[in-house]
Amino acid sequence: MARVGHLIRRKQREIERITRILRGQFDPSQVQAPEPGRIKRIILIGPYARRSWYEDSRTIEFSDYEFWVVVNHPLFTDELCWRRARATFDRELGNRCAIDIEIYSKSDVRAAKAERDTFILDRIEGGITLYRASRDAPLPIGECGGDRP
Repeated sequence: MARVGHLIRRKQREIERITRILRGQFDPSQVQAPEPGRIKRIILIGPYARRSWYEDSRTIEFSDYEFWVVVNHPLFTDELCWRRARATFDRELGNRCAIDIEIYSKSDVRAAKAERDTFILDRIEGGITLYRASRDAPLPIGECGGDRP
């Protein structure tokens, strides 16, 4: 996780685990779509990407992890496709960290570019890409359910 080398090791491990869970537990079979479901990109945004995160052990306050996931078709933004991932977060990470996930389709990103939507574009540009389908290898079979074709 050299992409988040600015963070302490525990945070790096948590981000890596969250990314693997998103990739492995994404369940596109929950919706009928004209093409197979694929995650195109996973982006870390917010304080962990901006290097402004905080953690206060006295008050138990900490920054949330904020992830944006880009999928290949709008139907795969449906919450049903992400139910297994969210259940795994709850089971494995519990209240150790707060995770916020926003799901966008490629067409959402294209529309944001066409409309010059600075809210979306600034976060994508300022975020850290943790996974890009065109660049990164699939997960090994059996790891968090494995990547789906």
